[in-house]
Amino acid sequence: MDAQSTASSHTGMADYRRILAENVKAARDLLDLSQEALADEAKIDRTYISGIERGKRNPSVDLLARLAEALKTTPAALLTPRD
Repeated sequence: MDAQSTASSHTGMADYRRILAENVKAARDLLDLSQEALADEAKIDRTYISGIERGKRNPSVDLLARLAEALKTTPAALLTPRD
C-alpha cells in the first residue's frame, strides 16, 4: 500500500468515527439518556462515551454491539450516514 492509499484509508476511518459520533449522540438524545446513563447501560466508562461522541475513540465490534443494544438500535444503523 502506498502513502496515498494509506492516507485515503485513514480518512475513510475518520469519516466512520464521525458518523458513529453523530449517530450515538442522536440516538442518546432521542432516548433522553445522559452519557453516564448510556455508559452504565453499555457497561463502559462515561469518558469513553464522550470520546466516541467526539470522534476520538474507535470502539471494537463487541462494544459497538453493546452500544447499539443500549440505544435500542443496530450496529449497522450506528454506522450509516444520516441524511
